[in-house]
Amino acid sequence: MTNDDDFIVDRARGAVWLLTLNRPAARNALTTPLLARLAATLDAAEADEAVRAVVLTGGADCFAAGADIGELVDKDEAAATADPRVAHWAAIRGFAKPLVAAVNGWCGGGGNELAMACDIVIAGDNASFGQPEINLALLLGAGGTQLLPRLVGRPLAMKMVLAGAPIRATEALAAGLVTELVPAAETITRALELAAIISEKSPLALRLAKAAVRAAYELPLAEGLVLERRSFAQLCGTADKKEGVAAFLEKRKPRFVGR
Repeated sequence: MTNDDDFIVDRARGAVWLLTLNRPAARNALTTPLLARLAATLDAAEADEAVRAVVLTGGADCFAAGADIGELVDKDEAAATADPRVAHWAAIRGFAKPLVAAVNGWCGGGGNELAMACDIVIAGDNASFGQPEINLALLLGAGGTQLLPRLVGRPLAMKMVLAGAPIRATEALAAGLVTELVPAAETITRALELAAIISEKSPLALRLAKAAVRAAYELPLAEGLVLERRSFAQLCGTADKKEGVAAFLEKRKPRFVGR
């Protein structure tokens, strides 16, 4: 385990890394250095063949309250245009392996955009989600205006963005922002359990499956179908596919090697 006070990386769980935002006094506000550390850690996880899934959490009480307001005080248009955070966010959204969020407490602003950048969101029953940027005469700047309507639909997205109105975990689940809702004390445990299940699958299939599902939000249907079929054909030529089929026929657990 490595710990730089603001960010904890737990590598002691086999094929699953647990990353924890650790600024409780600031409600895990996402400073630029913290975002940079998160992006760099995900890059390292992607390059490490032993890592097959990552869980991201803010701990028991708060996922992340969004940007660090202190960094916004002197930021003008030129500074915002050249903001290094743009590259950090792109790296986080571009992470190719499964990324599971474990959300407790407040998940707002950039924190909600971070949760939406994950593939699966496990929320505690104490969680709430919001985009309060409008209260600062701002709008979402880390992909939220594009991701939120795709996940919850236009009407609710407009309400959250234009009124700055938060929603409870139950509403987030019903709207599709959250994958599963569990008691708050079980959030991280359930996220790790699901990540462990995912980590047993073929890493090649996981990567291509994630890319194909995400493409459904970005490509026309005809192009998405072509991508899916091309990915299917690619996997048919792998050692993992042969192992998966053989294990099924032999009624045993497969041993995937990522080849």
